[in-house]
Amino acid sequence: MEKAMQSSHGVGYEVYSQNHDVRMDVERQREQEYSESRRIVAEYNRKLTNHLS
Repeated sequence: MEKAMQSSHGVGYEVYSQNHDVRMDVERQREQEYSESRRIVAEYNRKLTNHLS
């Protein structure tokens, strides 16, 4: 988990768990990445559905 946090967000888990501002920044980034991935999936599904029709 430490390596994943470090590579994905540039902070270690200890800093993440102890610093509220860092934790909020990481969670905002995760939320943005999640929203972007959902948008990409929806767009792909729309294109696939239109192509099959």
